[in-house]
Amino acid sequence: MTQPLPILVAGGGIGGLAAALVLAQDGHAVTVLEQSSAFGEIGAGIQLGPNIFRMFDYLGMTESISRVAYFPPGLGMNDVRTGEKVVRVPLGEVARAAYGFPYGVIYRADLHQVFLDACKAQPNVNLRTGAKVESFTQDANAVRVRLAGGDTVEGAALIGADGLWSRIREAVVGDGKPRVSGHVAYRAVLRREDVPAHLWSDDVLLWGGEKTHLVHYPLRRGELFNLVAVFHSDKYDEGWNTFGDTAELTARFADAVPQVKELLGKIETWKMWVLCDREPVKNWSDGRVTLLGDAAHPMLQYLAQGAGQAIEDAVVLREALRFTRGDVAQAFRQYQQARYLRTGRVQLTARFYGDIYHASGVQRELRNRMFQGGTESAGFAGLKWMYEGIDPGKLFN
Repeated sequence: MTQPLPILVAGGGIGGLAAALVLAQDGHAVTVLEQSSAFGEIGAGIQLGPNIFRMFDYLGMTESISRVAYFPPGLGMNDVRTGEKVVRVPLGEVARAAYGFPYGVIYRADLHQVFLDACKAQPNVNLRTGAKVESFTQDANAVRVRLAGGDTVEGAALIGADGLWSRIREAVVGDGKPRVSGHVAYRAVLRREDVPAHLWSDDVLLWGGEKTHLVHYPLRRGELFNLVAVFHSDKYDEGWNTFGDTAELTARFADAVPQVKELLGKIETWKMWVLCDREPVKNWSDGRVTLLGDAAHPMLQYLAQGAGQAIEDAVVLREALRFTRGDVAQAFRQYQQARYLRTGRVQLTARFYGDIYHASGVQRELRNRMFQGGTESAGFAGLKWMYEGIDPGKLFN
């Protein structure tokens, strides 16, 4: 490694903090620019595949993650109209035997806090709040970022980890607004004591139906119960924290089995977000500026890989800077070259899985028979390429 670099990261979410952490571990001086008044995360649960635990192991974070994660015994899918089991994939030792790492779930706020605490423990990470990026300029030696309010911050590189509606992406890629999927998600969390025993499941369980599905699983060592209901809708709102319409949700699940209706009825207030992604792109870098996570490759949530792919990005970015011995522009080219096909495949496969979950008519019957007959797998076999993950040490050798 050559001389440590001053690096700017726009966005203090999971991806931005992961990037700050790995780069600070290599000695770089990292400034995280978060537009909100405080660092924090909204949302509910996140599923963590074996590929993500591989990254935690690489980063030395397995113990801190495991303290707040939950490890479900299985991953299943039922038909929301009939209640019949479509498929169940055992996890636990099965996942460890197949990939060397477990499958877990975690509260999004807990995952964010683990990364935030790790960054705070790094003396060369500067965490700035109320720092909204308005624009940037660059030359052969530096990037200068102009913040709302007029301040200017300078660094050797800028990483845009500013999410789906990224300002950095506007300047680098310029492909307009995100692609609206026509699906919305309602999220809520219950305390364990508020979930009747006959509605509780230790598994990650998805109830798939026509243009709709519900997924639920325990969180925080089984103390909480996470619910996410997804259905087709023409509503659009640019945010992650809008209140949902309970009447619309009830109408969409009118044909669901009684236990699903009863579970949905336990929630008085839902938060809603519109599911969006973008078409995969091959280039998301410009000189000393690059993108990471949702800013680079936003994806629908049907494979539960958004946060995980952002963490993989951060690791690959570190390895690219090591390989190029600090040549920022070359490192960013190497980084995106190593990532764009994998992340693009996740983006497109997530769309396909949305169709599987929301199938109707003949497609629904075919899905159920194929999965129940064992001729196809909705679990690890079909996603082996994704769950195997990446080997950081072999990326650029």
